[in-house]
Amino acid sequence: MKPSDTPKTYRVKSFGCQMNVYDGERMAELLDAKGIKPAAEGEDADLVVLNTCHIREKATEKVYSDIGRIEKAGREAGKKPMIAVAGCVAQAEGEEIMARAPAVGMVVGPQAYHRLGDMLDRAVKGERSTDTDMPEDAKFAALPKRRKVSPTAFLTVQEGCDKFCTYCVVPYTRGAEISRPYSDLVDEAAKLVDAGAREVTLLGQNVNAWSGEDDKGRLQGLDGLIRELAKLPDLKRIRYTTSHPNDMTEGLIAAHGEVDKLMPYLHLPVQSGSDRVLKAMNRSHTAESYLKVLDRVRAARPDIALSGDFIVGFPGETDAEFEETLSLIDAVGYAAAFSFKYSPRPGTPAATMDGQIAPEVMDERLQRLQAHLNRDQLAFNEASVGKTCDVLIERKGRKPGQWLGKSPWLQSVFFDSDLQIGDMVRAELVHAGPSSLQGRLLETVSA
Repeated sequence: MKPSDTPKTYRVKSFGCQMNVYDGERMAELLDAKGIKPAAEGEDADLVVLNTCHIREKATEKVYSDIGRIEKAGREAGKKPMIAVAGCVAQAEGEEIMARAPAVGMVVGPQAYHRLGDMLDRAVKGERSTDTDMPEDAKFAALPKRRKVSPTAFLTVQEGCDKFCTYCVVPYTRGAEISRPYSDLVDEAAKLVDAGAREVTLLGQNVNAWSGEDDKGRLQGLDGLIRELAKLPDLKRIRYTTSHPNDMTEGLIAAHGEVDKLMPYLHLPVQSGSDRVLKAMNRSHTAESYLKVLDRVRAARPDIALSGDFIVGFPGETDAEFEETLSLIDAVGYAAAFSFKYSPRPGTPAATMDGQIAPEVMDERLQRLQAHLNRDQLAFNEASVGKTCDVLIERKGRKPGQWLGKSPWLQSVFFDSDLQIGDMVRAELVHAGPSSLQGRLLETVSA
């Protein structure tokens, strides 16, 4: 790689989970601190950071496709953009990316991106570098202060995973479970609120496994952190994701009924309704134990909206076991859900299991499963019609004069009213569709 001018503009493209979105925001702040500006909409950037996700099928090949598109666009514009690959694919495929894609100057894993600035300095000198270490030093302490943010903000509180589900690469790409210190999180949340956030979503691979000592030396779980953040007067809403059923403590369940700022929404992945499949997945819960957790949550917060994750076609899954998953869905009545066909991740135990399911069988099962989920999501939305609630306005809608926000139950609500991003409005929900609701503005609660 030849020496280059220091890039003047950048673009960070984040794929996958909310934690990648958070990481992408922090990398953008690092680049801002170096005096590099985000590229304007529609303009090619001097530096492109591909913040990758390894969960989806063929994730690695999609990275190379993106690299090729960036190179082609650069050639057509008479430029040679600088490319960095970050995230979980970078962690898993670091040296291979460097070997296969000479246009890439930097490869940095999710635990090392705080060193992106130093890597960029070397790239400007013509040095290619890979950093996929998982250092013990806290990357968060090396990141710049939070900048002005949107009304909704992410806050990573926990990283890594010790669960080792047999289909999942996260323990290998994100490392062991670690919890960020209590005081650091309270401080960052306060800065986010000062910068304009009205809602904060706490993030982690297993966010409800978070624990730490408070300022009095007392051990706190996620519920204790939530209760402390709820004391921030200008913070109006708190959410968290993604949780594991085995880490839903009684304290966290109680918080759903006792902390007004904790929104009535819980994303709790189950993956399958078959106990045999769950055991093969190393999920460490059963369908029955999962349903009992949901019963306790609903007892604490009867109006809670429930969301889940599902994998169809896990190796060895029979028709009868798939029907057990449909039965579980019918029993819960999810307000929202994410569903996927199983795809083998290299290096995971499930990738070499016997009984790999034919693609056409997985396709048929996914369609049937999503039909059940879509039915229940529409039913939940229709049951919301007539309710009055607060909606936080997040962005403009698709149509001129339209604005879009989120209800307490994380439903998209649109208005044809004169509003602004960041407004908290009182609304009546007047019409329901499969993925959104129409709101009638009653009053602006705060602006």
